Amino acid sequence: VQLVESGGGLVQPGGSLTLSCAASEFIVDAYAITWFRRAPGKEREGVSCISSSGGVTYFTESVKGRFTISRDIAKNTVYLQMNNLRPADTAVYYCATRGLGSFCSGYWAYYDFWGQGTQVTVSS
Repeated sequence: VQLVESGGGLVQPGGSLTLSCAASEFIVDAYAITWFRRAPGKEREGVSCISSSGGVTYFTESVKGRFTISRDIAKNTVYLQMNNLRPADTAVYYCATRGLGSFCSGYWAYYDFWGQGTQVTVSS
């Protein structure tokens, strides 16, 4: 199982970014895949998850209505569309999965496989 994130960068408050999580050695609709983030000096927190059946969950109240998780099975990629970004969204963003039989959980220790992360910085 391999996950590779991309799409991070520097953006002004109110701007948008789309993060990608490309999977290899499995098909993205086989497992639940979750986006986490870790801000400087803070614990890793679950942001959003898409289950194997396509159901979505947003764990963090502050991202509801601003972030959208989706997937493209043909590209074997999960996306996190982030709109109206705030400085508080600044963090390293990771995607993760547990593998076969996984379900959506916002608890980081549940997950066995992680990408390397992509930095998102929201600043003017």
